[in-house]
Amino acid sequence: MSRVGKKPIQIPQDVKVNINDDTIYVESKKGKLSYKFLPQVEVKQEGNEIIITRKGEDRFSRSIHGTTRSLIANMIEGLSKGFEKKLEIVGTGYRAQIQGNKLILNLGYSHPIEYVPPKDISITVERSIITVSGYDKQKVGQVAAEIRAFRKPEPYKGKGIKYVDEVIRRKVGKIGA
Repeated sequence: MSRVGKKPIQIPQDVKVNINDDTIYVESKKGKLSYKFLPQVEVKQEGNEIIITRKGEDRFSRSIHGTTRSLIANMIEGLSKGFEKKLEIVGTGYRAQIQGNKLILNLGYSHPIEYVPPKDISITVERSIITVSGYDKQKVGQVAAEIRAFRKPEPYKGKGIKYVDEVIRRKVGKIGA
């Protein structure tokens, strides 16, 4: 039995859950999310808990059991608390600012980079820290990865855009004889 899959998911007061056939709809004042789960698992709501059980004991059913539970738990957590990723800009002259709904990045290229986030993702900039937040965990991670990809941190001086908790492995530069 999957240790992750057999844990019930608590539903907070401000979140509404509706299960129809093979789709679960989760809704709160922040927004709406839905997930179409596979026929190998069964999702039931009992009171203020969601319980996920698998129908078979084959390898695929066992592997998708915990995955389904994690995805539904992330939907509920995102609509109640939200998710955020923090990026840090390292480098002389590297800057970020918000203009309207666009993120403007100056990263040492000959031109500034303009990034327009999806409508349900919010981006804030404070000094050299960019905060990406939203209720969909996958979208928050994807937007953070796209911003980081504009100038990945390089291993010699560590310049670029990195996650706040990311550790960059440094290389030794040239050593003169």
